[in-house]
Amino acid sequence: MDIPIWKYVISMGAYFTLLLFIVEYMKKNYKFAAIFWILSLLTFPLWLMGGVVGWFRWAKICSVILPTILVGLIRVSSEEQRQGKFWSLIRKDWIVWFLYGVLFLNIAEATMKDVGLLNYGNALCGFLLCVTIPFPNGRKFWKLSSKDNSAVVAYTTVAWNFLYTTWNLCFVYGESPKYFASSVCILLAAEVYPIIKGRPELYITARIYTLATHMIVRACLPNLFPAVMDASSWFNADVLRNWGLVNAIIIIPYTFWYMWQLHSGKSEVSFFRGNTPAM
Repeated sequence: MDIPIWKYVISMGAYFTLLLFIVEYMKKNYKFAAIFWILSLLTFPLWLMGGVVGWFRWAKICSVILPTILVGLIRVSSEEQRQGKFWSLIRKDWIVWFLYGVLFLNIAEATMKDVGLLNYGNALCGFLLCVTIPFPNGRKFWKLSSKDNSAVVAYTTVAWNFLYTTWNLCFVYGESPKYFASSVCILLAAEVYPIIKGRPELYITARIYTLATHMIVRACLPNLFPAVMDASSWFNADVLRNWGLVNAIIIIPYTFWYMWQLHSGKSEVSFFRGNTPAM
């Protein structure tokens, strides 16, 4: 589709700005976020009408929306200290392992798809991203931040955040180039939001809400992004292959650095960037 440059600038700029607003609003308004994502399930009939096609898309939307709903309930339980077996259960330490597992699963899903697409360099990058996600270790590297209305805080490194972004962009570029431009918006919003806040540990929270928003919009309005920012013409097989290889090359030394931080006991300084972690 021949789309003029000005249309990309306007549509992508507007979507990027909207996503930043959504992340900020969801972070501040935990109860609204919980209710909103529960109600998002009412759009399920639209998913069946063609908004979600293929095993990967079904796995992706279910592994994003359902955990986002649970995150909302966890935040409500944490903020309001609600009583009852269910509310007490979702305040226990297993929740940080659950959040870790969801992130691991989402990367693993795309990595498997990359293998199917023969994008082996990017698949290696995805595998090593899974390896280098900081373990929760109690609630040391993953927690709910009391000063952010129990938003998820994960002490991933700035480098890991960047590697995740370039890996995911490369994946989308190969898997669904039509939606590449819109994916640029959601990934940049997740990358830029914590930079604006000066707190890289908010990356996962930003990623949760930008990705969930994108999945719902795609499922309900599958023709929206192709109409206003179709990036199919941007695809080049050589770019895809080389991009994946570059991602693989970059993450290998990072993986060694990450392992050394854990082995040497320096992770409590380097992962927190020398700051005391938020409780």
